[in-house]
Amino acid sequence: MKLVIFGPPSAGKGTQAQKLSKKYGIPQVATGDLLREHVAKKTPIGIKVKSYLDSGRLGPDDLIVQMIGERVSKPDCINGYLLDGFPRTIGQAQELEKMTDIDLVLNIVVDFEALVERAVGRRICPKCAAVYHVKFNVPQAQGICDKCGSKLIQRDDDKEETVRRRLNVYKEQTAPLVEHYRKKGRLVDIDGSSGIDAVFAQMVKAIDGIKK
Repeated sequence: MKLVIFGPPSAGKGTQAQKLSKKYGIPQVATGDLLREHVAKKTPIGIKVKSYLDSGRLGPDDLIVQMIGERVSKPDCINGYLLDGFPRTIGQAQELEKMTDIDLVLNIVVDFEALVERAVGRRICPKCAAVYHVKFNVPQAQGICDKCGSKLIQRDDDKEETVRRRLNVYKEQTAPLVEHYRKKGRLVDIDGSSGIDAVFAQMVKAIDGIKK
C-alpha cells in the first residue's frame, strides 16, 4: 500500500503520518527528515539543497526525486510506504508516477490563518524539546518550561514572516497537486480542524475503504 499525505505546514502531517505508519506497518518517508539527514551528513544532495532550505524554499525537483527514489528502493518499503512532504510539484508527481502507482492521497484541509496562529504561537524548550503554545498550551510560568525550567524559544521556522512565506510556497506550488490527484480519483479530503484522533479516524476510514 502506497500512500501520500498532503497538507500545509503546521497542519499536523507528521503526527498523522507517524500514527498511520504504526497502524499499517509501513515506513513513513518524510522529505523534511531526509533532507535534514542529508544536510547533517553533508552528502552531495545535502550540500546542494542547504541554501534552499535555509531560505524556506523547496529544493530542485531532480534532487528531491533522486533522494526519494533511493529511499523507497530500500527493503523496508517493499510492502508499501507513506510519503510525507513529497511530491510537492507537478514535476515531482510525474516522476513519482514513473516509479510507482499511488493507492491513495490524503489531503489535510485547514484554514491558513488558523495555521499561522498555531505556528507563530509555538514555543519550544531547547533543552528537553517540550512543546508549548502561548494560547493553546500555556506553561505554568510564562516563557519557562514546566518540565526542566529552561527558557522557551521560538524557532526561526515559526516566525510569522517565515510561516506565511512557507504557506504561500505551498499554495502556489503544491495546491495544483490536489487537483491533479483529484482528477485521477485518488484523493480524499480530510478535515484537519478537528482533534488529532478525529483526523486520524477519517484517514483510517478512507484507507480501509480502498483495502476492501
